[in-house]
Amino acid sequence: MDESRRERKKRQTRRLLAETALRLFLEQGYEQTTVAQIAAAADVATKTFFNHFPSKDDVLFVDHRERVETALAVIADRREGESVADLLTRAYEVLLAEFRAGGVGRDDTSLFGAYPELIKSVPSLQAKALQVSFAMQKEIAGALCAAYPDKLDPVSAAAAVGSLVGATQAAAMTSLELGQNDAQFWAAMRCGVDVALRGLDRY
Repeated sequence: MDESRRERKKRQTRRLLAETALRLFLEQGYEQTTVAQIAAAADVATKTFFNHFPSKDDVLFVDHRERVETALAVIADRREGESVADLLTRAYEVLLAEFRAGGVGRDDTSLFGAYPELIKSVPSLQAKALQVSFAMQKEIAGALCAAYPDKLDPVSAAAAVGSLVGATQAAAMTSLELGQNDAQFWAAMRCGVDVALRGLDRY
């Protein structure tokens, strides 16, 4: 088995564990669900779970590192003459395409919608989500600042990334709370991108 097949199998197992965990959290509650139950429902050993995730909290952030690496790769591939707003928009579009191709929960609306509710209702997950988000933003902002040394400094780069993340998260959460359909949800996300990167002039 070559490396690419091993990595593909690893991603499949991680996704299986994450989606299984989400289903169990939705059915019986986060606190009531154990790692052993997640592993059993996914038909793997408990040890296998811990080979992929340090803790139960981490299973909800399965795609985080891959998404960060994708964003960093897009920034590193900055095109000649590409503005900051255009580059961040392109990064969003690449990340969206990746999620639609294989993101956790993308084939099951109930799973996808359960994620933010879990984050809001479990204090340990709220703390983890903030930690993950801040670390992600700091890393991406650093890369963005390096890509535009003549236009950005650490503060403005952090503000640009933070505005994009905050706007898309707020738009997504509001769309889910309103019970909007898939098309409306993705339109809301795009609205968040446009407001963050293009401003409020059109309003």
